[in-house]
Amino acid sequence: MKYSTATAFMSALVIGGGLAFPASTGSQTGTDPIKTSSAASAFGSYDPYGDFSNDKSASIEELFLPWEDVDLSTLPLADAYAQQRGRSLLITIEPWTWSKDWRITPPELKNGILSGKYDANMQAICNLVGQMKSPVTIRWAQEMEDTNGRFTWANWAPKDWIAAYKREVDVCRKAAPAAKYMWSPKGIEGLEKYYPGDNYVDVIGLSVFGLQKKDNDEVGRDRTFEETLKPGYDRVAKFNKPVIVAELGYVGKQDYVSKWADDSRKSYAEFPALTSVVYFNQKEVWPWLGGYGLPDWRVTQHVLP
Repeated sequence: MKYSTATAFMSALVIGGGLAFPASTGSQTGTDPIKTSSAASAFGSYDPYGDFSNDKSASIEELFLPWEDVDLSTLPLADAYAQQRGRSLLITIEPWTWSKDWRITPPELKNGILSGKYDANMQAICNLVGQMKSPVTIRWAQEMEDTNGRFTWANWAPKDWIAAYKREVDVCRKAAPAAKYMWSPKGIEGLEKYYPGDNYVDVIGLSVFGLQKKDNDEVGRDRTFEETLKPGYDRVAKFNKPVIVAELGYVGKQDYVSKWADDSRKSYAEFPALTSVVYFNQKEVWPWLGGYGLPDWRVTQHVLP
């Protein structure tokens, strides 16, 4: 199967050669994390179900796409979709295939990138980005300091990951000189070893997820958005770049979800560089350690009984 880039914003999947699109009206359910247009932080979403398609407060549209086994012919649709809604694009490029049947090993990926084998993959994406009318930020190979084995590009020797990141940014800059570039660690200890330098970073992304059951198992109470964001924010603040929560999700009972929804939209004096939050409106695809399964971050599912 080849994956359409349109799946990142409207669930357009290449299935049997055709495109399948959901209704464009958006659900706007009672669990929708956006309830006001006067919030302090800008809001965006990765929204394959179209739940935020008509949300006037959303200003960022996130896409996820692999750079192998992908049909890029629909990428211009993302540009048109964003333009129609007055949104910028945040494109997360994952340097692998989403097909689990033939995923290469970390050494194979690392050596392939550093040798230039995958330059054409990045070039193909960025050639189209360079033609886009919407403002675009490229987020390549996120959460590189993570050690749980989820990503083929994570937990490399820092010098190797930095060299790979710089190579791909250099490739993309030639084709898409107007694009911005996001360095996006998970936010855990050791992230600073992977910082590629100010000339290669326009904005920093972090991942912030709240799982009520995990909170109570570990600390005996609910954690807040502020508490969960703070460790990662404090680690990246020294780089003096704008900070975006590039992946935000929360699952729990109604009170927990409502508090996270409200708190993630507040302004915090202790987070002066925080400019935006981007909701990850999708079910988890990698089991959480500790037996927490696959949390469902979708706004139609994330309130538990």
